Amino acid sequence: MTSPASAHVDGKETVTENFKAAVPNIPGKSLVAVVVEYAPGAASRPHTHAKSAFIYAYVIDGAIESKVNDGETRTYRAGESWSEPPGAVHSISRNARTKPAKLLAVFVVDTSEQALTTPVR
Repeated sequence: MTSPASAHVDGKETVTENFKAAVPNIPGKSLVAVVVEYAPGAASRPHTHAKSAFIYAYVIDGAIESKVNDGETRTYRAGESWSEPPGAVHSISRNARTKPAKLLAVFVVDTSEQALTTPVR
């Protein structure tokens, strides 16, 4: 199942749902994959994800600067990945270069949770 999700930060970041399915052997859990595309200079606002979400992020193209919770700020390049535990605050997520960047974020989440991302205020 694929459908467009949303665009953020003046259209410089685009989030598109790539896959969504219930996990058949784990009742109440779903697997959701989204592709996040960053224009040069684009960044996500600081945010949290669904409270139940465990996230695996994989950089497809370019370089993404990321900071999760109190961890170090790190730049991940194409082929590199990181994970985010449930309840994490993702304070930095941005394109680290002058060319477009793209990542795949895979969520294991409670099926009942509809909002995958919530801005931190």
